[in-house]
Formats: sequence, C-alpha cells, structure tokens
Amino acid sequence: MSFVVTSNDYVDYIQVAAKKIAENGDYISGLDAITGDGDHWANINMGFENLVAASDEMRAMPIDGVFKKIGMLMMSKIGGSSGILYGGAYIAASKTVAGKAEITSEELCAALEAMVKDMMERGKAEPGFKTMIDSLYPAVEAYKKALAEGKSDAETLDAVKQAAIDGAESTKGMEAVKGRASYQANKGVGHLDPGAVTMSYQLECLCDCIKAKL
Repeated sequence: MSFVVTSNDYVDYIQVAAKKIAENGDYISGLDAITGDGDHWANINMGFENLVAASDEMRAMPIDGVFKKIGMLMMSKIGGSSGILYGGAYIAASKTVAGKAEITSEELCAALEAMVKDMMERGKAEPGFKTMIDSLYPAVEAYKKALAEGKSDAETLDAVKQAAIDGAESTKGMEAVKGRASYQANKGVGHLDPGAVTMSYQLECLCDCIKAKL
C-alpha cells in the first residue's frame, strides 16, 4: 500500500525544513560567500519563513492548492533566481496533481519530476552544472527507479534521501556553468554548491517526515 501525503503532512514537512535551513545559516552563507553572491541562505530562509507563516492557511487547502500557494509565495518572497525557479517548480507540481486533495507516493514522484523539469527549462540548466538540480535530479531518478523495482515505502524514501545528499556532495568536484562561480578561475571546483545543499536539506526532511508517519 502506497503512503499518502496530506496537506497537513506537507505543512509539517515545510516547518521541519524551515528549521533545518534556519539552523544552517552560517554554514550555507559561508559556502555561498566562496562560490556565489552570498545571499542564497538569506533568500531561501526568507522564503521558508513566509511559508511557515502561511501554515494554517495551507492546512485548510487540498494538496494541489498547497503546492500552488508555496509556488506563489516563493516567487514573491525569495529574491534572486531561486525565487523564480522554486516558484515555477511548485506551480508546475500543482498542475501535475490538479484536483488532488492528497497524493500517493507515485503522485509525489510525478510532482517532484515536474519540479525538476521546470527548473531545468526555466534555468537553462542540466545535471552537472553545479546547481540545485544536482541534488533534485538524482533524487527523482532514484525515486522512479525504486518505484519501478517495487521497493517498499521505507526503502524508496531512503534511496531518494541518499541520492539527494550524494547529489549535493557531488557538486564539490563540478565546474560551475551558471552563476558567479562560473567566472572564477577554478569555477568553484572543490566547493559545494549552496543551492544543491539547501535542496538536499529539503529532500532529506521530506523523506524523514513521511517515513516517520509510515
């Protein structure tokens, strides 16, 4: 039996992810000072603070409405390219689960796949470009593989989480193709991409939150 993610479940996850992002401010800002503009954590943290503030409103919505609300808030509250990318991704996810009050594991996978596709198209980026996609893309691929192989919910969530973490870690060896790091002499090689790290935090928290309720 596939697990089901309700609006309450997703808002619970948002609150956990917001806390993890907030607690790692110095670390993420330090990474970003080396490879980016230094504002990634401030932007993503501001976005999640606004999501948490809308928690009660979102709990009363069906899951497609939750995704759309998250997308609209992120687009309006997160500065820089992250706001546009996250906002567009969540709005794409909401269309994938249109009419759904809650979603199954398979539908969550489809929503995450819609998100990464939208990010890649909107940001003109691919896996290997040293961006947040390098965490989300392998996580989605691991999710699809686990579903195809009929793995249990717990095994599936563990695989998705590990792929996200490994994907973020892999950015250390990549040359940046986008952003400020691409203009550096070493193109950011030897340093983790902060966007990939904060994406891995979110996927890690999502998998942990769902697994805790199995």
